[in-house]
Amino acid sequence: MLLNAKKKIIIGIISLFFLAALLVVGAIEGNKRIVGKKAAIKISATSKNCVACHTVKSPSLVEQWKDSRHALKGVACMECHEAQSGEPDAWEHEGVLVAVIVSPKDCAKCHQNENDEFQASHHANAGKILGSLDNVLAEVVEGDMARLALNGNSPAAVNGCWQCHGSVVKVSKEGRPDPATWPNTGIGRINPDGSKGSCSACHSRHRFSLRVAREPDSCGKCHMGPDHPQKEIYEESKHGIAFKALKEYMNLDAQPWRVGVDYTAAPTCATCHMSATEEQAVTHDVGRRISWTLRPPVSEKIDAKAIQQGKQVEPWENRRANMQNVCTKCHSEKYVEGFYIQFDSAINLYNEKFGIPTTHLIKMMKEGGILTPIAFDEELEWTYFYLWHHEGRRARHGASMMAPDYTQWHGFFEVAERFYIHFVPQTREACHKAEKKGGKIAKAAKAVLKELDAILNRDEHKWFLGKMSTEEKMRRKSAAQDFKKRYAEN
Repeated sequence: MLLNAKKKIIIGIISLFFLAALLVVGAIEGNKRIVGKKAAIKISATSKNCVACHTVKSPSLVEQWKDSRHALKGVACMECHEAQSGEPDAWEHEGVLVAVIVSPKDCAKCHQNENDEFQASHHANAGKILGSLDNVLAEVVEGDMARLALNGNSPAAVNGCWQCHGSVVKVSKEGRPDPATWPNTGIGRINPDGSKGSCSACHSRHRFSLRVAREPDSCGKCHMGPDHPQKEIYEESKHGIAFKALKEYMNLDAQPWRVGVDYTAAPTCATCHMSATEEQAVTHDVGRRISWTLRPPVSEKIDAKAIQQGKQVEPWENRRANMQNVCTKCHSEKYVEGFYIQFDSAINLYNEKFGIPTTHLIKMMKEGGILTPIAFDEELEWTYFYLWHHEGRRARHGASMMAPDYTQWHGFFEVAERFYIHFVPQTREACHKAEKKGGKIAKAAKAVLKELDAILNRDEHKWFLGKMSTEEKMRRKSAAQDFKKRYAEN
């Protein structure tokens, strides 16, 4: 009891010093502290003790909050962290009920429209990956959910997949988050209150900075790497080059932040996918300007699955018009139209030449018993996964964001090599082994080989069989001669 009384006295003294210090604090303009000016930071009565104590225990956290717009509006600790009795993650701290996790539902008390848009987005559903092949890799092939597990969860998933996609946050009887599922700021995190998402995934607590959310690096935490290198693609593109060279002119703290009005130097990820123009408001639904989905083995228009399920969604044509509206703030309509013609042709090439045929053959082999039901236990499954999940995505994403090296050498070149040099011979080998087993499996193998031959005899694959037309051979020979002559002259 005596120790508790002393503790309260100490906290009270610290509070007095802290409140006195607020009288001389520097002003905040936007998200920046401006030296020499005064601005009042507002702290509610319920948050004063929190700020005073954490100024000592975690000063950087308090400094970040002081640099936020929240601090100017009187939104402090308890305005976000206060919990109600009966909430699954509520626990008593210094005589009040609090929750560690601030969910989108909490943020919606002030930001309802932003939350509604986010909940309708693909980001909000990013945590629903348990049945995906990616999660099979993390939980089974790479990881373990038994002997080497963390509270029944694979460490590969906990530290990898979930940190981008989001965990299903579990809490103890005392209301404290389970370390196997927290800390986590995955964009599709499933929170104890049932809401989906994490606002701090982009805005970064406790400053909740517009500048941070608008930085391409903020998106790059997740959108990078061999299977979806959007950040690297952006950096290769002229858009990314311009941003790096002219960042000081980007006016990243502006509100509103309209391309062509508040800044003209370069676009960022937020510019194209979320930010306002003179005709469009800011959106937290990142799919509202995307017309193709480039994630699956075969690309389709973004609304295709919803239409198949009988759902009413915004048509892909509208979404494309939304993105084109952004593009025309820097480019002519003809330029934008030409880009989309080129982009669509790249997606159609990938789909028709590689994506659809390989997906069809794999399905035939699975259904015919040529491949086992176990995921990733055969070389051909890895080959197919690399083809669409890594190389195929890189080709498609490179084309979508104007990065030629990713479209070609990290994309279509590797897709072609994977198809002709690995997928085709591995398919033949698997079928020849299956033929020896006889019965239904042998019959299925013959059907696959027949289908493979039919695919390879299409015009786009005939070169591989030595069946290139005479006209095409002559055209290639003439082009090769011109190429050699040009370099010989140098």
